[in-house]
Amino acid sequence: MKPQPLNPAPTPSSAASRNHQRFHLPHVHLAPVFGDDWFALKAEAFARFFGTPLFLVGQTVAVTIWIGLNVFGVTHFDIYPFILLNLAFSLQAAYAAPLILLAQTRQADRDKAHADADALHREALAAASEQRQELAARQTSQLLLLVQQNTELTAVTQKLSERIEALTREVHSKIVQDSRQA
Repeated sequence: MKPQPLNPAPTPSSAASRNHQRFHLPHVHLAPVFGDDWFALKAEAFARFFGTPLFLVGQTVAVTIWIGLNVFGVTHFDIYPFILLNLAFSLQAAYAAPLILLAQTRQADRDKAHADADALHREALAAASEQRQELAARQTSQLLLLVQQNTELTAVTQKLSERIEALTREVHSKIVQDSRQA
């Protein structure tokens, strides 16, 4: 069962505070800058794959098999200086470097957009904190004023009580004195 909120009618500010992505929404239009076309997405995925343990282990296994097949004479398509293997590594490096740079550029653009959104979020939090401090200061001054008025009313009440007591004694003494004379 879902717990019921204490305030069933949310205010616009409380509804907005629950939308955690509201600071990122202005940056949605930047998605095309990151390159949402097929090639850019595949290139970035491929560049990300270069840094995985699966790629490193797979490449190590492939190179070991390549060298083993040629050294032990199972096949002779790339003998000892392994010129074809060096060519394959050069080709891989020629494509890997630009793909990695592409991925880094795209990630830098995303990081900048997120940093901008986070800065806006921090500014909104600071503004909300400042508003709460101002409200607390106003409420504190109002409380001080109310306490001062309460103190004044208490003093007036005490003076009136003392006056009532004095008048009551005076009326009592008059009544007692009149009853003795009668």
